[in-house]
Amino acid sequence: MTLETARRIVVKIGSALLVEPSLAEPRADWLGSVAADLAALRSEGREVVVVSSGAVALARRVLGLTRRTLRLEEKQAAAAVGQIRLAGAWDAALAAEGLRAAQLLLTLEDSEDRRRYLNARATLRTLLDLGCVPVINENDTVATAEIRFGDNDRLAARVAEMIGADALILFSDIDGLYTADPRKDPGAAHLPVVERITDEIMAMGGEPPPGYSSGGMRTKLIAARIATAAGCAMAIAKGEGMNPLAALRGGGRCTWFLPAPEGRTARKRWIGGSLQPQGALLVDAGAAGALRRGGSLLPAGVRQVSGEFARGDAVSVQDLEGRELARGLCAYDSADAARIAGHRSDEIETLLGWRGRDEIIHRDDLVLTQD
Repeated sequence: MTLETARRIVVKIGSALLVEPSLAEPRADWLGSVAADLAALRSEGREVVVVSSGAVALARRVLGLTRRTLRLEEKQAAAAVGQIRLAGAWDAALAAEGLRAAQLLLTLEDSEDRRRYLNARATLRTLLDLGCVPVINENDTVATAEIRFGDNDRLAARVAEMIGADALILFSDIDGLYTADPRKDPGAAHLPVVERITDEIMAMGGEPPPGYSSGGMRTKLIAARIATAAGCAMAIAKGEGMNPLAALRGGGRCTWFLPAPEGRTARKRWIGGSLQPQGALLVDAGAAGALRRGGSLLPAGVRQVSGEFARGDAVSVQDLEGRELARGLCAYDSADAARIAGHRSDEIETLLGWRGRDEIIHRDDLVLTQD
């Protein structure tokens, strides 16, 4: 497994890599080298998303919060200050490479609530279409239970799952997974590839390291389980050196976790066979042909909307004779779908008073049920 086959990549950066502990300042030169790596990927037509820790760490010294253990409200206050500094550091580094940064603050709950999940996914897809580099951080100013070990490791895996990423890279202070903690056991063996995450593999995770970093090998294994189950490969690689992505692409030592073979198809099977359609969209012959060729369903091709359904619900897509062609997750509720049916996508804003997705069902959310 290598990065060369990945079209959409999520890169997770931890606090211990991004922040100079003695100064509580960003490692500017290192961050610039990461931005250069990201620019190289973008120049090849790849899409990249960054999940970055560091907000709390960047604000500790500024606020005089230098104790190792902080109260919850102190962490949240530090996050509020540090998020501005973190976003500014990424904006400057990416701008120097001609890239435009975009900040998103998410919690794990945003990836589990259907409406918020759809909103976040639509925003990320639009930003990628516009050529931006989204920089995502845990929204620690409002999260409570989420502020604990492994937040951004698991958040990165959820983001990878959300956008259908091909690869997730977790940069760490270690070059992959070992059979035991190599700092304690000189006989620990490095595992270059993990084909399947078993209980034995999970048992190799250790305790989170001390200091500013909130991760640990076990949280990275949990992230690997989430990502690979969604059909996304994941790597744990050493990130302390300059240009860590270039080093990884050059064959740098790491551990690759291979995607589950059924990962991508499992969701399609779920959409196609496990969901009870809440309504139906009747489409014309042109739209039916576009679907068979792998396209999305645009509102112009919809001739009739039946049933009552909410945004994100499963609907049946049928031809004008009522034969089911496909099933999918609708980007509009039934009332709005009826308003835009038969109209061009550029008329949506006029019809609804707000601009939604161009597609009434995106191809990623649609499964053909008939050839």
